[in-house]
Amino acid sequence: MSRIRIPFLAAAATVSAALVSPVAGAARGVRRSMGARPPGTYDSPQFRDGLFHNRLPMSVVEPGSTGSMAAEWARRGDIGRPRGVVPLVTPQLPKRATDLAATWLGHATVLLEIGGHWVLTDPVWSERVSPSSAVGPRRNHPVPMPLTDLPPLSAVLISHDHYDHLDTVTIDRLVELQDAPFVVPLGISAHLRRWGVPENRIVELDWGQSHRVGDLTLTCTEARHFSGRGFVRNTTLWSSWVAAAGDRRVFFGGDTGYTPAFAEIGEEHGPFDLTVLPIGAYDRRWRDVHMDPAEAVQCHLDVQGETGGGAILPIHWATFDLAFHRWSAPADWVREEAAERGVVVALPRPGERFEVDPADPESVAGLPTTDWWTAASGRLATS
Repeated sequence: MSRIRIPFLAAAATVSAALVSPVAGAARGVRRSMGARPPGTYDSPQFRDGLFHNRLPMSVVEPGSTGSMAAEWARRGDIGRPRGVVPLVTPQLPKRATDLAATWLGHATVLLEIGGHWVLTDPVWSERVSPSSAVGPRRNHPVPMPLTDLPPLSAVLISHDHYDHLDTVTIDRLVELQDAPFVVPLGISAHLRRWGVPENRIVELDWGQSHRVGDLTLTCTEARHFSGRGFVRNTTLWSSWVAAAGDRRVFFGGDTGYTPAFAEIGEEHGPFDLTVLPIGAYDRRWRDVHMDPAEAVQCHLDVQGETGGGAILPIHWATFDLAFHRWSAPADWVREEAAERGVVVALPRPGERFEVDPADPESVAGLPTTDWWTAASGRLATS
C-alpha cells in the first residue's frame, strides 16, 4: 500500500506544521488528539501482520501521482471553498424521535431518528479537522446547532478514526453531556480510553457484529477505506453501519470507496428506507478509498437490491475543503446521476431536518431538493 500522504488526510504534515507554526498554541493538545496506538492483536479476518486490511486490494493514492498532486495543490486556490455564505437552518427537532428522519449537520455528522431513537454519526463540532486547533482544514460553515441542544442520544456511531470523522474535543463534550454509548469499529476503543471515555460507554465491533440498545440494532458492516491519526496507518478498523429499529432501516456509509460488498450488505440487511452516503473529496487518484457521486448512487442501488426505493442523503461534502474538485460539484453531479437512474435524493441545507416515509408519496415528494449550493458557490444558476 502506498504511504504517500494525500491532501485530505495529511495528518503527518499537519502535525509537523503545528509543531513549528508561529501561531501561539498551535501545538497545544496535538499529542492527545492523535490518540493512542491500539495494543495487541485482534481475532478478526480483517487483521493480519499487525494491521487491518480491506478485502480487496487497494492503494490510498495512485502510484506516481505525488508530483502532479503537489503542483496542483499549490495552484488550486479556493476552488474547494464557497465564495458565498452557506445557508444554515436551525434544526427544528421534535420532543421525541420519530419513526424515521434525518438532520444533516455538515460533513458526515448526521442526527438520525429511527424507531424513536436518536443516533448521531461521526460527530465533529471543531473548527478544524486536524490534531491542531490552529492549522489544518477549516470549516466552510458553522455547525447549525450547539452540542448542548442535542436530544438524549441512544448511540454515537463512529465510522473510522480520521480527524474529519472522530474529533477529540467533540468526544470530550459528548462524554459530559450525554449518557449514550460510543459504538465503534475495532481498535478505536484505545483512542476513546485515552480521552477518558468510561469503559461502560465503549462498544467495539468487527464487521458483521451487532449491538442492541433496546429495540435498536446497530450492525458494523464493511467499507473500503483506511485509518490513522498520526504516522502509523491501519491499526484501527473502518466501517459502514446499519441502524435498524422496528421495520425501519438506515445504511450509513461513513467514508468509503466503492466495493461489491455493498450488494452483500443489501442482501443481508436491506432494503433501506434511507442511505447516508459520502459523495465528496473524490479524485481519480484515490478512487479506491473515496466514492464519487455516481458510485454513491450505485452503492444506494446495490444495498437496496431488487426492491429499489428509499432515498439518499449525500454527506461528506460542503463543510471541509479536502480535495481538488469544485466546492459545489458533488451536489450537481449526484442530483444529475440520481435523476438519470430514478433514485430519490435529499439535498438539505446544513441543519435542515426531513422525515422519510417510503410508503407515503407526499413524504418522498417533500424531501429537500431545492438548489441552494449554486448561489453559495458564487456561480450563476444554469437552470
